Amino acid sequence: MKQSWLARLAQLGLFAVCTCSWLVQGCGPGPGYGMRPRTRKLTAMHYKQFVPNFSENNLGASGRAEGKITRNSERFNELVCNYNPDIVFKDEENTNADRFMTKRCKDCLNRLAIAVMNQWPGVHLRVTEAWDEDGHHPSDSLHYEGRAVDITTDDRKTEKYGLLAQLAVEAGFDWVHYESRHHVHCSVKADHSVTVEKGGCFPGWARVTIAGGGQKTLSTLAPGDRVMALSATGHIVFSQVLLFLHQDQESRSTFLVIETEDGHRLALTPQHLIFLAPHDKLHHSEYKAQFASRAKRGDHVLIHAAEGHVQPSRITSVSLEDGVGVYAPLTEDGTLFVDGVLASSYALVEDHRLAHWAFGPLRLLFSITQLLWGANTEEHQITKAETSLQGSTWVPHKANIYVNNDFLNSQGNLTVPLRTDIKEKHSLQRQGSHVHWYARLLYSFGRIFLDSESFHP
Repeated sequence: MKQSWLARLAQLGLFAVCTCSWLVQGCGPGPGYGMRPRTRKLTAMHYKQFVPNFSENNLGASGRAEGKITRNSERFNELVCNYNPDIVFKDEENTNADRFMTKRCKDCLNRLAIAVMNQWPGVHLRVTEAWDEDGHHPSDSLHYEGRAVDITTDDRKTEKYGLLAQLAVEAGFDWVHYESRHHVHCSVKADHSVTVEKGGCFPGWARVTIAGGGQKTLSTLAPGDRVMALSATGHIVFSQVLLFLHQDQESRSTFLVIETEDGHRLALTPQHLIFLAPHDKLHHSEYKAQFASRAKRGDHVLIHAAEGHVQPSRITSVSLEDGVGVYAPLTEDGTLFVDGVLASSYALVEDHRLAHWAFGPLRLLFSITQLLWGANTEEHQITKAETSLQGSTWVPHKANIYVNNDFLNSQGNLTVPLRTDIKEKHSLQRQGSHVHWYARLLYSFGRIFLDSESFHP
């Protein structure tokens, strides 16, 4: 037993060393430091083309407008002033209005300014319109919130604007439109958007099945609990929750709600990975992890069936729903069944295997912890998880989903907590808001080493 543990530890250690050496290779300062290297020749965007191929206010692009910001509104304090000397601001109103924008917009604009100077030495980025306080745009324009800019180059050579638009995509703008022969329009998501800073998540009311057969909402789940998941070999297992990549009980988000013909109803953020297939003839191993935003009516997901099997279920509708509270548990196997539907633990990058590999060092850390403290810790965690359900009564609901009596069915299979016991309240108070540092680190490295097309638009 001891030898097997040492062999496993040696393998994981070698894996961690290889991972760290790969990361270090690209970390030194040099030309273009802090920006993704160009591994391919940039192709200029076509006139009237927009990227991504959604409308600007779509959740997969810059998202919904949240209302005008005026100098007298409280939200005006959320805007920052951009004094970058490498950017020319038209500011025809002479009020500095074109310098006001959200922090995310400012960051993208500053990255674009560097790219423009690298692409055309001696040429600078020019902003013709940013925050609009005079009502010159349609009522739902993101210019009123400082989330949109219209740009050119300061030499005003229009033949450069197609490539300028592509550079804006590379700089991280959430929506870029080559809308006019005279300028390029760019916009970003709201700074507080879960999609921007917090990755992909599930709502707090979503349920998972834990070891012992009971169920827990994600808002009451804790590291050490074992939840139903699918292993790499295709078997139903109870996989240990290692940590939460993100948990925030107060964050507001817009969730995609996927409903299936079997009565399952899964809510998750658009950039989270879910296993999809175009038809039900494929083996479950052939289902591909894709962004939830790609799910459409007629696609198939995998659900947990009787006797420990998985089976396909056809999607009957995809809708949007606002909610409060976001949770992203990371399991040892990298998957979990949420409300009976198989999903990945990962988000933002559309490659489940790469994400699972990248979190290898973190799993190594937990393996070392278990090695040092022994199996008693694990057994204690499982016992604690199972006994935490005592005192709750679970009754069957639609599609064999179980619902706590403390919950009220408000929309189909969706349950919204109305009241919680004292233990649950204390649990929520301890959670607060937290994005795991390792997830942030990987995202930062990914932005440097991976192509922009790998990320959710």
